[in-house]
Amino acid sequence: MKKAIVQTDLAPKAIGPYSQGVRVGDFFFFSGQIGLDPTSGELKKSFDEQLEQVLRNIDGLLKSEKLSHDSVIKSTIFMTDLAQFAKVNAAYESFFRPPYPARSTVQVAALPKGAVVEIEVIAVLS
Repeated sequence: MKKAIVQTDLAPKAIGPYSQGVRVGDFFFFSGQIGLDPTSGELKKSFDEQLEQVLRNIDGLLKSEKLSHDSVIKSTIFMTDLAQFAKVNAAYESFFRPPYPARSTVQVAALPKGAVVEIEVIAVLS
């Protein structure tokens, strides 16, 4: 049973029929974030800019629910080009602290709005 729907201006609004996140008990299931600026709604241009914005958007979702990076227990990363994987690892390492969340990474043919990276996270109250 859904306990609460996450809605915040600290991350982009949903661009389809889904919620920014759903809380079930102590768990938060956040929708994937792409490099959209939540204020302008514009997609950042470069891979590096999109990756940075994705992490800012995740930060916004976490902050909206009074969670921290340490609350994240699992992430899934979708990329259109795995050749950029080293950049993702570097950003991931600076965003999270050890012990790192569990993670899956997959290369996909395309992402919404022409994005090149998308990350979704699952968090839990500590």
